Amino acid sequence: MENFIRVIDITLLLEVSLCGGITFAASPKDSVARKPNASKLPNSFTKTSKKSVDWSSLWRREDWWAVWLGFFILGIAAMRTLTWIPKISGWIAVTEAFPAWMAQYFVLLGIGLLALTSVAIMAMKERLKGYVAGFSIIFLLAFVALLIAANKNVGYWGLEYVIWALLFGLLISNTVGVPAWLKPAIKTELFIKTGLVLLGAEILFHTLLKAGVYGIIEATLGLLAVWYFCYYLAVKLGLSKSFASIMSSGIAICGVSAAIAAGGAVKGNPKEISYTVSMILLVAIPMLVGIPFISKAVGMNDAVVGAWIGGSVDTTPAVAAAGALYSKKAMDVAVVVKTVQNAMIGVTAFLLSLYWTLKVERKPGERPSPKEVWYRFPKFILGFLVASLIFSALLTPTMGETAVKEILSITSGIRGWFFAMTFVSIGLSTKFKELLKIGGGRPAIVFLTAQIFDILVTLLAAYLLFGGILFPSPI
Repeated sequence: MENFIRVIDITLLLEVSLCGGITFAASPKDSVARKPNASKLPNSFTKTSKKSVDWSSLWRREDWWAVWLGFFILGIAAMRTLTWIPKISGWIAVTEAFPAWMAQYFVLLGIGLLALTSVAIMAMKERLKGYVAGFSIIFLLAFVALLIAANKNVGYWGLEYVIWALLFGLLISNTVGVPAWLKPAIKTELFIKTGLVLLGAEILFHTLLKAGVYGIIEATLGLLAVWYFCYYLAVKLGLSKSFASIMSSGIAICGVSAAIAAGGAVKGNPKEISYTVSMILLVAIPMLVGIPFISKAVGMNDAVVGAWIGGSVDTTPAVAAAGALYSKKAMDVAVVVKTVQNAMIGVTAFLLSLYWTLKVERKPGERPSPKEVWYRFPKFILGFLVASLIFSALLTPTMGETAVKEILSITSGIRGWFFAMTFVSIGLSTKFKELLKIGGGRPAIVFLTAQIFDILVTLLAAYLLFGGILFPSPI
Protein backbone atom coordinates (compact mmCIF):
# COMPACT_ATOMS: atom_id res chain seq x y z
CA MET A 1 0.00 0.00 0.00
CA GLU A 2 2.79 2.42 0.87
CA ASN A 3 4.46 1.73 -2.47
CA PHE A 4 1.17 2.28 -4.26
CA ILE A 5 0.64 5.65 -2.59
CA ARG A 6 4.29 6.57 -3.16
CA VAL A 7 3.80 6.11 -6.89
CA ILE A 8 0.87 8.53 -6.72
CA ASP A 9 2.96 11.05 -4.78
CA ILE A 10 5.74 10.89 -7.39
CA THR A 11 3.38 11.36 -10.32
CA LEU A 12 1.56 14.25 -8.65
CA LEU A 13 4.89 15.96 -7.94
CA LEU A 14 5.86 15.58 -11.57
CA GLU A 15 2.42 16.85 -12.59
CA VAL A 16 2.97 20.16 -10.80
CA SER A 17 6.35 20.79 -12.39
CA LEU A 18 6.22 19.36 -15.89
CA CYS A 19 2.80 18.70 -17.50
CA GLY A 20 3.85 16.74 -20.57
CA GLY A 21 2.10 14.24 -22.81
CA ILE A 22 2.53 10.99 -24.66
CA THR A 23 1.12 9.08 -27.59
CA PHE A 24 1.99 5.78 -29.18
CA ALA A 25 5.02 6.03 -31.42
CA ALA A 26 5.06 5.23 -35.10
CA SER A 27 4.87 1.52 -35.82
CA PRO A 28 7.66 -0.50 -37.36
CA LYS A 29 6.80 -2.97 -40.08
CA ASP A 30 7.24 -5.97 -37.85
CA SER A 31 7.55 -6.89 -34.21
CA VAL A 32 10.91 -8.59 -34.03
CA ALA A 33 13.65 -7.14 -31.88
CA ARG A 34 14.69 -3.65 -32.95
CA LYS A 35 16.84 -0.85 -31.66
CA PRO A 36 15.35 2.54 -30.82
CA ASN A 37 15.63 5.06 -33.60
CA ALA A 38 17.23 8.09 -32.02
CA SER A 39 15.96 10.34 -34.78
CA LYS A 40 12.37 9.60 -33.75
CA LEU A 41 12.82 10.19 -30.06
CA PRO A 42 11.45 13.38 -28.49
CA ASN A 43 13.96 16.16 -27.98
CA SER A 44 13.73 15.51 -24.25
CA PHE A 45 15.65 12.26 -24.80
CA THR A 46 18.79 13.99 -26.10
CA LYS A 47 21.55 15.09 -23.82
CA THR A 48 21.53 18.69 -24.96
CA SER A 49 17.75 19.08 -25.04
CA LYS A 50 16.33 22.37 -23.82
CA LYS A 51 12.77 21.61 -24.75
CA SER A 52 10.33 23.80 -22.86
CA VAL A 53 7.21 22.47 -21.20
CA ASP A 54 4.43 21.95 -23.72
CA TRP A 55 1.37 23.13 -21.81
CA SER A 56 -0.83 22.62 -24.87
CA SER A 57 -0.55 18.86 -24.33
CA LEU A 58 -3.14 19.29 -21.58
CA TRP A 59 -5.81 19.88 -24.23
CA ARG A 60 -4.16 18.44 -27.36
CA ARG A 61 -3.20 14.93 -26.23
CA GLU A 62 -5.47 11.92 -26.14
CA ASP A 63 -4.01 10.68 -22.83
CA TRP A 64 -4.99 13.91 -21.09
CA TRP A 65 -8.46 13.96 -22.64
CA ALA A 66 -9.08 10.47 -21.28
CA VAL A 67 -8.31 11.90 -17.83
CA TRP A 68 -10.56 14.94 -18.28
CA LEU A 69 -13.47 12.92 -19.67
CA GLY A 70 -13.13 10.31 -16.92
CA PHE A 71 -12.96 12.94 -14.18
CA PHE A 72 -15.96 14.77 -15.63
CA ILE A 73 -18.07 11.60 -15.55
CA LEU A 74 -16.90 10.73 -12.04
CA GLY A 75 -17.56 14.31 -10.93
CA ILE A 76 -21.15 14.56 -12.15
CA ALA A 77 -21.89 11.14 -10.68
CA ALA A 78 -20.31 12.04 -7.32
CA MET A 79 -22.28 15.31 -7.17
CA ARG A 80 -25.42 13.30 -7.99
CA THR A 81 -26.04 15.36 -11.10
CA LEU A 82 -26.15 12.04 -12.94
CA THR A 83 -28.09 9.45 -10.93
CA TRP A 84 -29.37 7.01 -13.54
CA ILE A 85 -28.48 5.52 -16.90
CA PRO A 86 -30.47 2.94 -18.88
CA LYS A 87 -29.33 -0.65 -18.40
CA ILE A 88 -30.05 -3.94 -20.09
CA SER A 89 -31.48 -6.62 -17.81
CA GLY A 90 -30.95 -10.35 -18.03
CA TRP A 91 -33.39 -11.88 -20.48
CA ILE A 92 -34.63 -15.06 -22.11
CA ALA A 93 -37.12 -13.37 -24.42
CA VAL A 94 -35.64 -10.20 -25.88
CA THR A 95 -38.66 -8.18 -24.71
CA GLU A 96 -37.43 -8.74 -21.13
CA ALA A 97 -34.16 -6.89 -21.78
CA PHE A 98 -35.67 -3.46 -21.18
CA PRO A 99 -39.14 -1.86 -21.36
CA ALA A 100 -40.13 -0.11 -24.57
CA TRP A 101 -40.08 3.33 -22.97
CA MET A 102 -36.38 2.92 -22.14
CA ALA A 103 -35.32 2.75 -25.81
CA GLN A 104 -35.30 6.54 -26.12
CA TYR A 105 -32.92 6.77 -23.17
CA PHE A 106 -30.39 4.52 -24.88
CA VAL A 107 -30.52 6.96 -27.78
CA LEU A 108 -30.00 9.87 -25.38
CA LEU A 109 -27.10 8.01 -23.77
CA GLY A 110 -25.49 7.59 -27.18
CA ILE A 111 -25.96 11.27 -27.94
CA GLY A 112 -24.47 12.18 -24.56
CA LEU A 113 -21.38 10.05 -25.10
CA LEU A 114 -21.03 11.46 -28.62
CA ALA A 115 -21.24 15.04 -27.34
CA LEU A 116 -18.77 14.36 -24.54
CA THR A 117 -16.15 12.67 -26.71
CA SER A 118 -16.65 15.21 -29.51
CA VAL A 119 -15.23 17.89 -27.21
CA ALA A 120 -11.97 15.93 -27.14
CA ILE A 121 -12.06 15.36 -30.90
CA MET A 122 -12.44 19.10 -31.57
CA ALA A 123 -9.75 20.05 -29.05
CA MET A 124 -7.32 17.63 -30.68
CA LYS A 125 -8.19 19.18 -34.07
CA GLU A 126 -9.38 15.92 -35.61
CA ARG A 127 -12.18 15.37 -38.12
CA LEU A 128 -15.35 16.02 -36.13
CA LYS A 129 -17.69 15.51 -39.09
CA GLY A 130 -16.25 12.10 -39.85
CA TYR A 131 -16.28 11.14 -36.16
CA VAL A 132 -19.96 12.04 -35.73
CA ALA A 133 -20.91 10.12 -38.87
CA GLY A 134 -19.31 6.88 -37.71
CA PHE A 135 -19.96 7.05 -33.97
CA SER A 136 -23.55 5.86 -34.30
CA ILE A 137 -22.36 2.59 -35.88
CA ILE A 138 -19.76 2.04 -33.14
CA PHE A 139 -22.37 2.70 -30.46
CA LEU A 140 -24.96 0.48 -32.16
CA LEU A 141 -22.56 -2.45 -32.39
CA ALA A 142 -21.64 -1.95 -28.72
CA PHE A 143 -25.35 -1.96 -27.83
CA VAL A 144 -25.94 -5.23 -29.69
CA ALA A 145 -22.92 -6.79 -27.96
CA LEU A 146 -24.24 -5.77 -24.53
CA LEU A 147 -27.71 -7.00 -25.44
CA ILE A 148 -26.52 -10.45 -26.52
CA ALA A 149 -24.28 -10.81 -23.46
CA ALA A 150 -27.26 -10.05 -21.20
CA ASN A 151 -29.05 -13.17 -22.43
CA LYS A 152 -29.18 -15.57 -19.50
CA ASN A 153 -28.14 -18.60 -21.54
CA VAL A 154 -25.21 -16.74 -23.09
CA GLY A 155 -24.26 -15.31 -19.69
CA TYR A 156 -24.22 -18.79 -18.15
CA TRP A 157 -21.34 -19.74 -20.42
CA GLY A 158 -19.43 -16.55 -19.63
CA LEU A 159 -19.52 -15.11 -23.15
CA GLU A 160 -19.38 -11.49 -22.02
CA TYR A 161 -19.94 -8.38 -24.09
CA VAL A 162 -16.27 -7.72 -24.84
CA ILE A 163 -16.08 -10.96 -26.81
CA TRP A 164 -19.18 -10.14 -28.87
CA ALA A 165 -18.01 -6.58 -29.48
CA LEU A 166 -14.65 -7.84 -30.71
CA LEU A 167 -16.29 -10.48 -32.93
CA PHE A 168 -18.59 -7.92 -34.58
CA GLY A 169 -15.66 -5.68 -35.39
CA LEU A 170 -13.56 -8.59 -36.67
CA LEU A 171 -16.41 -9.84 -38.84
CA ILE A 172 -16.74 -6.49 -40.58
CA SER A 173 -13.01 -5.82 -40.99
CA ASN A 174 -12.22 -9.30 -42.30
CA THR A 175 -15.16 -9.65 -44.70
CA VAL A 176 -16.65 -6.52 -46.28
CA GLY A 177 -13.95 -4.23 -44.90
CA VAL A 178 -14.23 -0.97 -42.96
CA PRO A 179 -15.61 1.91 -45.06
CA ALA A 180 -13.59 5.11 -45.11
CA TRP A 181 -16.38 7.17 -43.54
CA LEU A 182 -16.38 4.90 -40.45
CA LYS A 183 -12.64 5.02 -39.75
CA PRO A 184 -12.57 8.50 -38.05
CA ALA A 185 -14.90 7.11 -35.36
CA ILE A 186 -12.58 4.22 -34.48
CA LYS A 187 -11.06 5.80 -31.38
CA THR A 188 -9.79 2.70 -29.60
CA GLU A 189 -7.32 4.45 -27.32
CA LEU A 190 -9.60 7.32 -26.32
CA PHE A 191 -12.38 4.87 -25.41
CA ILE A 192 -10.22 2.40 -23.46
CA LYS A 193 -8.20 5.06 -21.66
CA THR A 194 -11.34 6.87 -20.52
CA GLY A 195 -12.76 3.54 -19.38
CA LEU A 196 -9.59 2.81 -17.41
CA VAL A 197 -9.80 6.14 -15.58
CA LEU A 198 -13.36 5.19 -14.59
CA LEU A 199 -12.13 1.75 -13.54
CA GLY A 200 -9.67 3.40 -11.15
CA ALA A 201 -12.56 4.67 -9.03
CA GLU A 202 -13.72 1.08 -8.58
CA ILE A 203 -10.37 -0.05 -7.16
CA LEU A 204 -11.02 0.78 -3.51
CA PHE A 205 -8.23 0.11 -1.04
CA HIS A 206 -10.51 -1.49 1.55
CA THR A 207 -11.78 -3.90 -1.11
CA LEU A 208 -8.23 -5.09 -1.72
CA LEU A 209 -7.86 -5.90 1.97
CA LYS A 210 -10.80 -8.32 1.81
CA ALA A 211 -8.51 -10.86 0.22
CA GLY A 212 -6.16 -10.45 3.14
CA VAL A 213 -2.43 -10.79 3.00
CA TYR A 214 -2.69 -14.12 1.17
CA GLY A 215 -4.52 -12.67 -1.79
CA ILE A 216 -2.03 -9.84 -2.14
CA ILE A 217 0.89 -12.26 -1.88
CA GLU A 218 -0.58 -14.54 -4.54
CA ALA A 219 -1.21 -11.67 -6.95
CA THR A 220 2.22 -10.12 -6.40
CA LEU A 221 4.35 -13.25 -6.60
CA GLY A 222 2.34 -14.67 -9.47
CA LEU A 223 2.66 -11.40 -11.37
CA LEU A 224 6.43 -11.27 -10.95
CA ALA A 225 7.01 -14.92 -11.89
CA VAL A 226 4.74 -14.90 -14.93
CA TRP A 227 5.82 -11.47 -16.17
CA TYR A 228 9.52 -12.28 -16.15
CA PHE A 229 9.00 -15.75 -17.62
CA CYS A 230 6.97 -14.36 -20.54
CA TYR A 231 9.35 -11.44 -21.10
CA TYR A 232 12.44 -13.66 -21.08
CA LEU A 233 10.87 -16.19 -23.44
CA ALA A 234 9.64 -13.50 -25.84
CA VAL A 235 13.02 -11.79 -26.07
CA LYS A 236 14.79 -15.14 -26.50
CA LEU A 237 12.51 -15.97 -29.44
CA GLY A 238 13.35 -12.66 -31.09
CA LEU A 239 10.30 -10.52 -30.28
CA SER A 240 10.86 -6.84 -29.63
CA LYS A 241 11.20 -5.70 -26.03
CA SER A 242 8.07 -3.58 -26.41
CA PHE A 243 6.06 -6.58 -27.64
CA ALA A 244 7.49 -8.70 -24.81
CA SER A 245 6.45 -6.07 -22.24
CA ILE A 246 2.93 -5.72 -23.63
CA MET A 247 2.35 -9.47 -23.77
CA SER A 248 3.89 -10.07 -20.33
CA SER A 249 1.72 -7.38 -18.73
CA GLY A 250 -1.44 -8.67 -20.39
CA ILE A 251 -0.89 -12.24 -19.22
CA ALA A 252 0.55 -11.54 -15.77
CA ILE A 253 -1.72 -8.72 -14.60
CA CYS A 254 -5.28 -8.37 -15.85
CA GLY A 255 -5.48 -8.82 -19.57
CA VAL A 256 -6.55 -6.11 -21.97
CA SER A 257 -6.30 -3.11 -19.64
CA ALA A 258 -2.76 -3.99 -18.58
CA ALA A 259 -1.66 -4.68 -22.16
CA ILE A 260 -2.85 -1.26 -23.30
CA ALA A 261 -1.33 0.49 -20.28
CA ALA A 262 2.00 -1.23 -20.96
CA GLY A 263 1.76 -0.27 -24.62
CA GLY A 264 1.46 3.36 -23.61
CA ALA A 265 4.43 3.15 -21.27
CA VAL A 266 6.76 1.64 -23.90
CA LYS A 267 5.27 3.43 -26.92
CA GLY A 268 4.41 0.06 -28.40
CA ASN A 269 3.38 -0.78 -31.93
CA PRO A 270 -0.45 -0.72 -32.11
CA LYS A 271 -0.32 -4.03 -33.98
CA GLU A 272 1.48 -5.59 -31.02
CA ILE A 273 -1.30 -4.37 -28.74
CA SER A 274 -4.04 -5.62 -31.09
CA TYR A 275 -2.38 -9.02 -31.33
CA THR A 276 -2.10 -9.34 -27.55
CA VAL A 277 -5.68 -8.22 -26.98
CA SER A 278 -7.02 -10.68 -29.54
CA MET A 279 -5.06 -13.57 -28.02
CA ILE A 280 -6.19 -12.67 -24.50
CA LEU A 281 -9.86 -12.73 -25.45
CA LEU A 282 -9.61 -15.88 -27.56
CA VAL A 283 -7.78 -17.83 -24.85
CA ALA A 284 -10.10 -16.52 -22.12
CA ILE A 285 -13.07 -18.39 -23.62
CA PRO A 286 -11.79 -21.96 -23.11
CA MET A 287 -10.23 -20.99 -19.77
CA LEU A 288 -13.41 -19.62 -18.22
CA VAL A 289 -15.21 -22.88 -19.03
CA GLY A 290 -12.29 -25.29 -18.61
CA ILE A 291 -11.01 -24.25 -15.18
CA PRO A 292 -14.41 -24.62 -13.42
CA PHE A 293 -14.97 -27.93 -15.23
CA ILE A 294 -11.60 -29.35 -14.13
CA SER A 295 -12.11 -28.02 -10.61
CA LYS A 296 -15.48 -29.73 -10.29
CA ALA A 297 -14.08 -32.97 -11.65
CA VAL A 298 -11.46 -33.17 -8.89
CA GLY A 299 -13.63 -31.59 -6.16
CA MET A 300 -11.47 -28.59 -5.36
CA ASN A 301 -12.06 -26.19 -2.48
CA ASP A 302 -14.16 -23.12 -3.43
CA ALA A 303 -11.57 -20.63 -2.17
CA VAL A 304 -8.77 -22.38 -4.06
CA VAL A 305 -10.80 -22.38 -7.26
CA GLY A 306 -11.63 -18.70 -6.84
CA ALA A 307 -7.99 -17.76 -6.24
CA TRP A 308 -6.93 -19.87 -9.23
CA ILE A 309 -9.46 -18.24 -11.53
CA GLY A 310 -8.75 -14.74 -10.25
CA GLY A 311 -5.03 -15.12 -10.79
CA SER A 312 -5.02 -16.83 -14.19
CA VAL A 313 -8.01 -15.71 -16.26
CA ASP A 314 -7.05 -12.48 -17.98
CA THR A 315 -10.22 -10.39 -18.18
CA THR A 316 -12.30 -9.25 -15.21
CA PRO A 317 -15.73 -10.11 -16.73
CA ALA A 318 -14.45 -13.59 -17.62
CA VAL A 319 -13.16 -14.00 -14.06
CA ALA A 320 -16.59 -13.27 -12.60
CA ALA A 321 -18.27 -15.59 -15.12
CA ALA A 322 -15.84 -18.45 -14.49
CA GLY A 323 -16.17 -18.11 -10.73
CA ALA A 324 -19.97 -18.08 -10.97
CA LEU A 325 -19.87 -21.32 -12.96
CA TYR A 326 -18.33 -22.98 -9.88
CA SER A 327 -19.96 -21.27 -6.90
CA LYS A 328 -20.77 -17.86 -5.47
CA LYS A 329 -17.94 -18.18 -2.94
CA ALA A 330 -15.48 -18.98 -5.73
CA MET A 331 -16.74 -15.99 -7.69
CA ASP A 332 -16.29 -13.65 -4.70
CA VAL A 333 -12.72 -14.82 -4.08
CA ALA A 334 -11.89 -14.66 -7.81
CA VAL A 335 -13.13 -11.08 -8.17
CA VAL A 336 -11.20 -9.87 -5.13
CA VAL A 337 -7.95 -11.50 -6.29
CA LYS A 338 -8.43 -10.03 -9.76
CA THR A 339 -9.08 -6.63 -8.20
CA VAL A 340 -5.69 -6.83 -6.48
CA GLN A 341 -4.11 -7.50 -9.88
CA ASN A 342 -6.01 -4.61 -11.45
CA ALA A 343 -4.56 -2.28 -8.84
CA MET A 344 -1.08 -3.13 -10.10
CA ILE A 345 -1.69 -1.62 -13.55
CA GLY A 346 -0.45 1.81 -12.50
CA VAL A 347 2.64 0.52 -10.70
CA THR A 348 3.60 -1.64 -13.67
CA ALA A 349 3.16 1.21 -16.16
CA PHE A 350 5.28 3.49 -14.00
CA LEU A 351 8.09 0.93 -13.68
CA LEU A 352 8.03 0.26 -17.43
CA SER A 353 8.31 4.00 -18.04
CA LEU A 354 11.37 4.11 -15.82
CA TYR A 355 12.98 1.06 -17.43
CA TRP A 356 12.43 2.29 -20.98
CA THR A 357 13.86 5.69 -20.16
CA LEU A 358 16.83 4.60 -18.08
CA LYS A 359 17.74 1.41 -19.94
CA VAL A 360 16.17 0.73 -23.36
CA GLU A 361 16.33 4.20 -24.93
CA ARG A 362 19.21 5.61 -22.94
CA LYS A 363 22.20 6.65 -25.03
CA PRO A 364 25.80 6.13 -23.91
CA GLY A 365 26.84 8.89 -21.54
CA GLU A 366 23.30 10.26 -21.24
CA ARG A 367 21.77 11.03 -17.86
CA PRO A 368 18.00 10.99 -18.28
CA SER A 369 16.12 13.43 -16.06
CA PRO A 370 12.71 12.93 -14.42
CA LYS A 371 11.24 14.83 -17.38
CA GLU A 372 11.93 11.87 -19.69
CA VAL A 373 10.04 9.55 -17.34
CA TRP A 374 7.17 12.00 -17.17
CA TYR A 375 6.87 12.34 -20.93
CA ARG A 376 6.72 8.58 -21.28
CA PHE A 377 4.39 7.86 -18.35
CA PRO A 378 0.80 7.27 -19.62
CA LYS A 379 -1.29 10.12 -18.27
CA PHE A 380 -4.47 8.07 -18.20
CA ILE A 381 -2.74 5.84 -15.61
CA LEU A 382 -2.26 8.96 -13.50
CA GLY A 383 -6.02 9.46 -13.80
CA PHE A 384 -6.56 5.82 -12.81
CA LEU A 385 -4.43 6.24 -9.68
CA VAL A 386 -5.90 9.59 -8.63
CA ALA A 387 -9.46 8.32 -9.12
CA SER A 388 -8.69 5.31 -6.91
CA LEU A 389 -7.13 7.53 -4.25
CA ILE A 390 -10.03 10.02 -4.20
CA PHE A 391 -12.75 7.38 -3.97
CA SER A 392 -10.85 5.29 -1.41
CA ALA A 393 -9.39 7.95 0.89
CA LEU A 394 -11.84 10.85 0.47
CA LEU A 395 -15.30 9.88 -0.73
CA THR A 396 -15.74 6.54 1.05
CA PRO A 397 -14.88 7.93 4.52
CA THR A 398 -16.97 11.10 4.05
CA MET A 399 -19.98 9.81 2.08
CA GLY A 400 -20.09 6.23 3.30
CA GLU A 401 -19.69 2.95 1.45
CA THR A 402 -23.36 2.74 0.44
CA ALA A 403 -23.35 6.16 -1.25
CA VAL A 404 -20.09 5.38 -3.04
CA LYS A 405 -21.54 2.09 -4.34
CA GLU A 406 -24.47 4.02 -5.78
CA ILE A 407 -22.08 6.38 -7.55
CA LEU A 408 -19.99 3.52 -8.88
CA SER A 409 -23.08 1.73 -10.17
CA ILE A 410 -23.48 4.68 -12.54
CA THR A 411 -19.82 5.12 -13.50
CA SER A 412 -19.24 1.39 -13.96
CA GLY A 413 -22.22 1.28 -16.31
CA ILE A 414 -20.72 4.07 -18.42
CA ARG A 415 -17.34 2.33 -18.25
CA GLY A 416 -19.01 -0.74 -19.73
CA TRP A 417 -20.12 1.31 -22.74
CA PHE A 418 -16.63 2.71 -23.25
CA PHE A 419 -15.16 -0.79 -23.04
CA ALA A 420 -17.76 -2.17 -25.47
CA MET A 421 -16.96 0.59 -27.98
CA THR A 422 -13.26 -0.13 -27.44
CA PHE A 423 -13.56 -3.76 -28.46
CA VAL A 424 -15.72 -2.93 -31.44
CA SER A 425 -12.97 -0.52 -32.49
CA ILE A 426 -10.23 -3.10 -31.90
CA GLY A 427 -12.09 -5.58 -34.08
CA LEU A 428 -12.60 -3.01 -36.83
CA SER A 429 -8.88 -2.21 -36.75
CA THR A 430 -7.72 -5.82 -36.83
CA LYS A 431 -7.20 -8.05 -39.85
CA PHE A 432 -6.22 -11.66 -39.34
CA LYS A 433 -3.89 -11.61 -42.34
CA GLU A 434 -1.85 -8.84 -40.76
CA LEU A 435 -1.81 -10.51 -37.34
CA LEU A 436 -0.56 -13.78 -38.81
CA LYS A 437 2.39 -11.95 -40.35
CA ILE A 438 3.57 -10.63 -36.99
CA GLY A 439 6.61 -12.53 -35.80
CA GLY A 440 6.05 -15.58 -38.00
CA GLY A 441 4.12 -17.54 -35.37
CA ARG A 442 6.55 -16.83 -32.54
CA PRO A 443 4.15 -14.53 -30.61
CA ALA A 444 1.57 -17.33 -30.48
CA ILE A 445 4.17 -19.75 -29.08
CA VAL A 446 5.22 -17.22 -26.45
CA PHE A 447 1.66 -16.35 -25.48
CA LEU A 448 0.40 -19.91 -25.14
CA THR A 449 3.51 -21.11 -23.31
CA ALA A 450 3.37 -18.20 -20.87
CA GLN A 451 -0.37 -18.71 -20.36
CA ILE A 452 0.16 -22.37 -19.44
CA PHE A 453 2.94 -21.32 -17.07
CA ASP A 454 0.57 -18.75 -15.54
CA ILE A 455 -2.13 -21.39 -15.01
CA LEU A 456 0.28 -23.77 -13.24
CA VAL A 457 1.96 -21.11 -11.07
CA THR A 458 -1.37 -19.63 -10.02
CA LEU A 459 -2.80 -23.07 -9.18
CA LEU A 460 0.20 -23.82 -6.98
CA ALA A 461 -0.05 -20.45 -5.22
CA ALA A 462 -3.81 -20.87 -4.73
CA TYR A 463 -3.34 -24.28 -3.12
CA LEU A 464 -0.53 -23.14 -0.83
CA LEU A 465 -2.21 -19.91 0.29
CA PHE A 466 -5.94 -20.69 0.19
CA GLY A 467 -6.00 -24.49 0.52
CA GLY A 468 -4.73 -24.74 4.07
CA ILE A 469 -1.44 -26.34 3.02
CA LEU A 470 1.03 -23.92 4.56
CA PHE A 471 -1.41 -21.81 6.57
CA PRO A 472 -5.05 -22.04 7.63
CA SER A 473 -7.32 -21.04 4.76
CA PRO A 474 -8.09 -17.30 5.12
CA ILE A 475 -11.56 -17.65 3.61
